[in-house]
Amino acid sequence: MALQSWYEQAITVELLDYNTLFLCLLFVLPLVLVLFKQYLLKSEKLINLPPSPPKLPIIGNLHLLGTLPHRSLRALSDKYGPLMLLRLGHSSTLVVSSADMASEMVKTRDIVSSNRPKTTATNIFLYGCRDFAFAPYGEYWRHARKICVLELLSMKRVQSFTYVREEEVEILLDKIRLSCFDGGIVDLTVMLQAAVNNVVARCVLGRKAEEENGSGKFGVLSRRVMLLMTAFCFGDVFPSLACLDVVTGHIGRINTTFKAIDALLDQVIEEHRTSNGDDVDDQFDKKDFVHILLQLQKDGMFEIDLTQNDMKAILMDMFVAGTDTTSTTLEWVMAELVRHPNIMKKAQEEVRSVMKNKLKIDMNEMDYLKCVIKETLRLHAPVPLIPRETSTITNLGGYDIPEKTRVFVNAWAIPGSCLRAEEFIPKRFENNCVDFKGQDFQFIPFGGGRRGCPGLSFGVAAAKFVLANILYSFDWKLPSGAVADNLDMTEVIGLTVRKKLPLLLLPTFYSP
Repeated sequence: MALQSWYEQAITVELLDYNTLFLCLLFVLPLVLVLFKQYLLKSEKLINLPPSPPKLPIIGNLHLLGTLPHRSLRALSDKYGPLMLLRLGHSSTLVVSSADMASEMVKTRDIVSSNRPKTTATNIFLYGCRDFAFAPYGEYWRHARKICVLELLSMKRVQSFTYVREEEVEILLDKIRLSCFDGGIVDLTVMLQAAVNNVVARCVLGRKAEEENGSGKFGVLSRRVMLLMTAFCFGDVFPSLACLDVVTGHIGRINTTFKAIDALLDQVIEEHRTSNGDDVDDQFDKKDFVHILLQLQKDGMFEIDLTQNDMKAILMDMFVAGTDTTSTTLEWVMAELVRHPNIMKKAQEEVRSVMKNKLKIDMNEMDYLKCVIKETLRLHAPVPLIPRETSTITNLGGYDIPEKTRVFVNAWAIPGSCLRAEEFIPKRFENNCVDFKGQDFQFIPFGGGRRGCPGLSFGVAAAKFVLANILYSFDWKLPSGAVADNLDMTEVIGLTVRKKLPLLLLPTFYSP
């Protein structure tokens, strides 16, 4: 009985304690919630975020991007300022649209913003981002970039590939000559893409990307890669909906293309490894990038353990980054020149004066041609939105920028404040020391700082050489009935911002 009495008493006390606790919670919890809400509001006020347009539920500001984000974002920045914070799906995105802000970010916040945002496609195609373009900032990235800058993309190495550029440009000229005999129109877009793809593929892999008949396994696969890298992916915008990428077949298409190009790269590396480069060991100017990487590996020159997948990721970087940007720039140059016959004439007069009766051409003598290329890059930046990602909380322009914020530097919008910005005026760069190498922040088509494009010299050398030769050898005009002012210059965005419609021109022989 005593034991039962004690048990009943204990239960009563316990019930009283629970009732007391419940009553306390009933009155205290609302007070705690109010205080917590006030704390959150106060915390939000303490974070001085950049201005932002109104957002929609779930998608945020995604609807404001439009079909040409670099143009839409410039219009928004005109209203909200050179630093603007957007919510694109699940991610916070900072848009930088002025030279001052770009300079501050690169000069004083470069390390904090030196990561690249990963996407589903880059993660698969680049072997978990083991390349140097998308690898996270850190020890591996530093060593990978060092290899590329010193061993693959140095000025000495760029000059060693002169023979490749000469051979492929001669093939391009022969194709155009055949069209001249027939009095036919040429699709310069396709011809420039094939020539540039072959130059880059031979330098990187030691083989052509495009055959004479327009086929070529690597060329076809690389175009698929470029398309898939820029295709919409639910998982990149809404991670919780990543399963939809499987349902739509997007992941399947990526994996199928990846397996094919992975097998091809394995084959190329194995062929180089088997040959051991015996036929080129003593010929510096005959070594492609695969030869160089294998030789460095053999000599133990790597400061990191560079696996075969790492090598393939770097090789993919070289090809994808080096082809589309160069051919797109050349296409825009020629489109602008046929729209401006006086500028075309001036450029051709300079080229023909420099190249006349010369076996060795010094591209540095073509000052006006440099102005034409600079103006094209200003007006048609091949990669207008240069992506970065913050690794920690930072401050920029007096605003607090949260960790893991995606950053887009709008390289196309930054020089938009210059006089008659929408017009093609190469002479604006005459006697002007502003260059595109990443030091002049009012003009950064290739980015700047640690994440600036290391392949700039390689790409510009190819573009200059192709352009000089086609301007020297042929006169160019639009097909009969076409009016220069009516040439369709509509843009379409992919890996680069390219011309929507192919550039169809009528070439005629130039007789010195």
